[in-house]
Amino acid sequence: MSTVSVAQVRTVRVVAPLLVLLGATAVLYLWGLDVSGWGNRYYAAAAQAGSRSWKAFFFGSFDAAGAITVDKTPLSLWPMALSVRVFGLGSWSLLVPQALEGVATVGLLYASVRRTTGSVGAGLLAGAALATTPVAALVFRFDIPDALLVLLLVASAWATLRAVSSPRPLAWLLLAGAFVGAGFLSKMLEAFLVLPALGLAWLGYGCAPLSRRLAGLGVGLVGVVAGAAWWLLPVALWPAADRPWIGGSAHNSVIEVALGYNGLGRLDGQEHGHLLHSTSAGPLRMLDPGVGGGIAWLLPAALVLGVAAWWWAGRIETLGRGRPRAVRAGLVLWLVWLVGAGLTLSLMQGIFHTYYAVLLAPAAAALVAVASWTLWSARARGADLAIGVGILLATSMPVLLLSRTPDFLPGLGPVLAVVGVVAAAGVVLGRPRSARVAGAAALGLVASLVGPLSFSVATAAEAHGGIGPTAGPVQQVTAPEALARLSAAPLPLLPPLEGDPAASTASSVQAWRRSLDQPLVTLLEGGASGYRWVAATTGYSTASDLQLATEHPVMLIGGFNGSDPSPSLAQFRELVATHQVHYYVPSHTPVTRGTTREIAGWVTDSFRPTEVGGRTVYDLSAPTTPAGTSSPAPGGGPA
Repeated sequence: MSTVSVAQVRTVRVVAPLLVLLGATAVLYLWGLDVSGWGNRYYAAAAQAGSRSWKAFFFGSFDAAGAITVDKTPLSLWPMALSVRVFGLGSWSLLVPQALEGVATVGLLYASVRRTTGSVGAGLLAGAALATTPVAALVFRFDIPDALLVLLLVASAWATLRAVSSPRPLAWLLLAGAFVGAGFLSKMLEAFLVLPALGLAWLGYGCAPLSRRLAGLGVGLVGVVAGAAWWLLPVALWPAADRPWIGGSAHNSVIEVALGYNGLGRLDGQEHGHLLHSTSAGPLRMLDPGVGGGIAWLLPAALVLGVAAWWWAGRIETLGRGRPRAVRAGLVLWLVWLVGAGLTLSLMQGIFHTYYAVLLAPAAAALVAVASWTLWSARARGADLAIGVGILLATSMPVLLLSRTPDFLPGLGPVLAVVGVVAAAGVVLGRPRSARVAGAAALGLVASLVGPLSFSVATAAEAHGGIGPTAGPVQQVTAPEALARLSAAPLPLLPPLEGDPAASTASSVQAWRRSLDQPLVTLLEGGASGYRWVAATTGYSTASDLQLATEHPVMLIGGFNGSDPSPSLAQFRELVATHQVHYYVPSHTPVTRGTTREIAGWVTDSFRPTEVGGRTVYDLSAPTTPAGTSSPAPGGGPA
């Protein structure tokens, strides 16, 4: 009986802190979630389409009628589309899946670090550091593919570290590879940035002879292929005429998108896109304004602590602490992840958004936690010195980062720096492992999280939209104002059910709806019956707005940036001739590319414009007939 009681107490001591961590993370990521309305309207429209058509769901089509897919593989859209199918279209149904993915990521990182170190405290530190990273608070409250990508890659690290210490590692390696393959289906080649880290951790520290470790790498690669091929093969074999055009490609190919527009083109700058939040490529990009406030808080400390801990990890066994293999495997995995992915994101010449830095957040958080535990366990003066340096770095970064928003929390940066100096001095100069030294180390670790937590709260309080949101407070917002905004926001336990007025009555969504041209929306809705697409347009912004407002398919000619050759002019004329497209709505964005320009020219030559609430609209069911103007004529097959 007493043994059971002891076991129960131990379980409570482990489970209760974890539940507190996950609960606090859920509050941060869910509170006032509807402040951003639809978030990224491009992906929101695709999720709406997937909720209406299983075929659109499978392919990741922008519209339910299946004209063209989004310019990414579709896995990240599926949780949102399923939520919209169940709960109806609204901010909460779109964004709650992203927030829950964030909570799951924090939980998996906790599990990975706890398994590596055997320490609940280290796991909690890693989870808290990730949860309070501002760019994580942004991404897990916004509808972009990076949320699911990060969850899957942390899952792959968790499975790899399980393989390192398992007597039967192949199943774990297969699972780790499958998670990376699934990551490819979320955001293509970016998922592969962690493969060197996973491979080196297993190859260097797996509990097996070298020949079996090499074979294990092959098993992991099989998992990668299987994790992606189950979707890629059906898409490649599906008749092109019976599926949507692959958005972002010139030849209707997913592999082309992965290797070009979303792959090597991002690295060498050959794919430039438009409407970017760009910074100058270079080794210090992660410290740049716009990027640094989201991710840089713990980066220097993580690198210094990680390298020092890897060297000291070999001493743990001789000092009676055990686990050197697992600890070194974890340190190598997270160090290679952080350095490899960090350099790639910093030096890439093509399309770059500041939120891409979220890929570094799990590695930085895990390194700080695993390295701090390792150095503390080494019980040596040199290790204490490394801890002190790490505390100084983590508490001095706020001086730089908070100075860029001087109205937000004036004076916090210098205060944290002073606390860091006191804590570091207490660790370095005190008697090793005394209560005072432990208190000083704890003070330094807590102080290192205050700065990023403040920026995460400010991030949660701000409305974010468009395709390039940025973490952190805006320039002229003070901390009390940010807290006031957040405290006034709702925190429902579940998304509202379909039919509940709250499902789409968030203030930000209502403001967005009022900003649209209501006569145009009414016109499109009234003519939806009998047409496959209520309208066609160019430019993702116009198409997304119209589709979300009407909840009917809108054809996005030319895809996201208007450069895709789909549909061709002949195909579009055939669709018009067979009464599948009702209206053409010119975009606010000038049409300057290929087939989009040809289609726009043909429409303006063949149909009479009508002003509807200040917008020009062409009714494609009523061609003009004056001399010299051609009527629609059949062309090629449908897109």
